[in-house]
Amino acid sequence: MRIKQSFGERMFDVFNVALLLVTCGVVLLPLMHVVAGSLSETNALIHAKVTIWPVGFNFDNYILVFKNQTFWQSFGITAFVVLVGTALNMLLTIFTGYPLSKSFLRGRKYVMLFIVFTMIFTAPMIPSYLLVKMLGMMNSVWALIIPSALAAFNLILCITFFRGLPEELFEAARVDGMNEYRVVAQIAMPLSMPIIVTLALFYSVAHWNNYYSALLYITDPDLRPLQLYLYNLLAQFDTSDTLTYMSNTVTYDISPQGLQMATIIVATLPIVIIYPFIQKHFIKGAMIGSLKE
Repeated sequence: MRIKQSFGERMFDVFNVALLLVTCGVVLLPLMHVVAGSLSETNALIHAKVTIWPVGFNFDNYILVFKNQTFWQSFGITAFVVLVGTALNMLLTIFTGYPLSKSFLRGRKYVMLFIVFTMIFTAPMIPSYLLVKMLGMMNSVWALIIPSALAAFNLILCITFFRGLPEELFEAARVDGMNEYRVVAQIAMPLSMPIIVTLALFYSVAHWNNYYSALLYITDPDLRPLQLYLYNLLAQFDTSDTLTYMSNTVTYDISPQGLQMATIIVATLPIVIIYPFIQKHFIKGAMIGSLKE
């Protein structure tokens, strides 16, 4: 049965829908402009004729991006950091969160206090830079992985989830002769797939979007991840590698602005394609730990 709404409730719904439509327009219009610019002719871009619809379809910018070896090299470095970094993140998070979820662990409160302390007082930029340099990780992909190997917030979420698992299962497994490593691998992890998937998504998206660490620790152009490549392309207006390639091939109808837009679209597509399928896990991850028995 449909409940009849009052005039105030209907006006509230209309206001919400209007506000959401305006918000969507503010978010989508710049993106539509970038897509349109990447598909427009150079002359239209030069004379600022492009709004949210391409002026004269032109795919040369995308052809140059897909043929740009520097772009794909940066893409490969980012893919390596995401895969290896996320695997290391999850390994440390699970094998740190499981013992800390046990109330009988000696010194647990002091370890938790130290973890919370790192959340409130993070290391400044200069000491972090000097530490990475002293460890010999400058100009190395490990400088993008090791310093962020364990996130305190994600660890607390994992601890909170492990606490909700029935302790009787673990006791029964220990009685049957299982050691703690088998208990984690064969009981705790299968029961914790929601939090494992959620935290893996958190870690992987953070690695994908991270450019600040690369800006600090990477100076070798051959080791630039994708986000640092985009930073140089946009902030420094560096399109020299692609334009050099263009000069040695057939003539293309491209401009630095159109090339930038096409590169942004190609670099953004993977996360845009994947996100609709993982959105529910992000919502679930935001709810985990919000309730306590």
